[in-house]
Amino acid sequence: MGRRRNRRIIESLEITDLVAEGKGLTRKDDKVIFVENAVPGDIVDVKIRKNKSSYAIGFVYKMIKESPDRIAPFCEHFQSCGGCKWQFLSYEKQLEFKEKIVRDNFERIGKLKVDTMLPIMGSEKTKNFRNKLEFTFSNNRWILLEEAANGTEITQRNAVGFHVPKMFNKIVDVHECHLQASPSNEIRNAVRDFALENDYTFYDLMNHTGLLRNLLIRSSMKGELMVILSVAQPEMDNIEAMMKHLDEKFPEITTLHYVINQKLNDTLFDQDIICWKGNGFIDEYLEELKFKISPKSFFQTNPFQALNLYSVVRDFADLKGDETVYDLYTGTGSIALFMARYCKKVIGVEEIADAIKDAKFNAAENNLNNSEFIVGDVKNEFNKSFVEKYGQPDLLITDPPRAGLHGDVVKNILEIMPERIIYVSCNPATQSRDLALMIEHYEIKKIQPVDMFPHTYHIENVVLLEQKS
Repeated sequence: MGRRRNRRIIESLEITDLVAEGKGLTRKDDKVIFVENAVPGDIVDVKIRKNKSSYAIGFVYKMIKESPDRIAPFCEHFQSCGGCKWQFLSYEKQLEFKEKIVRDNFERIGKLKVDTMLPIMGSEKTKNFRNKLEFTFSNNRWILLEEAANGTEITQRNAVGFHVPKMFNKIVDVHECHLQASPSNEIRNAVRDFALENDYTFYDLMNHTGLLRNLLIRSSMKGELMVILSVAQPEMDNIEAMMKHLDEKFPEITTLHYVINQKLNDTLFDQDIICWKGNGFIDEYLEELKFKISPKSFFQTNPFQALNLYSVVRDFADLKGDETVYDLYTGTGSIALFMARYCKKVIGVEEIADAIKDAKFNAAENNLNNSEFIVGDVKNEFNKSFVEKYGQPDLLITDPPRAGLHGDVVKNILEIMPERIIYVSCNPATQSRDLALMIEHYEIKKIQPVDMFPHTYHIENVVLLEQKS
């Protein structure tokens, strides 16, 4: 059996900065040390978990002195849950550091100027702002320190909640989450209680046994609710009983679904989701636009701030009415349809067929006949042949996944050379990398950070590029 290496403890380090992924930064003997869950101004003993020649990564082993910027976390699950890791910072400080993270990424990774950056746009709602949460069932819940310390035998090991950071098989049993408005907590707790009372089996994440796998709750700003129960086995009597229980206890649920997922992973895009109650979707409204949200649809998880994000894109676009607009990675077409009201035509591309189906439905529902949506991988679809078919874009909008643009997409952008580009990103690091590849031909005109995810280090960023003359 291998011997566990002793981890080195470095004493009395002062955290001086916050950097990408929300880690605190300090130095010891000219070596940079990244420290998890630390705030500038903290003085801490750090336990090193990864030690390289030029840097080290560690975590707070002992708090010597707290930063004056620290505040008390508001959530009872803060120490163990993997979400909302910046609760120990005031929201004003969170925004300050997020803006700095964007600036640092642009200057250090992309070697880009940031003199056109606008002040970060904060979220008016910092609690109950999410419209989608997914909870995981487990028969091996995370045991809290106070439980382990009191010596009482632990007999109840089932849980429904969130993963412990870096532990895929350990789940925090969540009783109150502050991310989604009522009745999200009530629905989750009712599912747990009913399952325990009726001896339902909770999923074993290691051995892939048990019935209950995941619970997904989606909501709209007008109060419509979608609930999806994912199970691992076709135990129809138990599934039917749970559906009836939820329907009776929460008649406000707009549409109720279940899915029998017997794969080893939790993704549902390739699964048949059964609608047990309702029409199968909920509606969201942004300004006068109506959006259909189906079980597999992508939609911004902070709809209150999504309206501000899309308004930034619209303002940056400054459309006159005669433009051809491309929207790459269009999802359900939300940005494309925002643009369609102000341009000659808009073409959206997205590889998820169900999302494109929703985009087409949303276009028809809003009488936006100048929009067209294509199913396909952007790196395969977006090329000169595509432009020959749909016309030279005056404006290209792209909102890629966290990994950023594929190299072929960047190459094709530089061959097609749209006059203007709006690059929306949830990862300023990959965004700055991609922009560095374009900066020879494009000038950065505006940068607007938008905070979609309070209490996390994540930040959305919008950049306007114009072709150099």
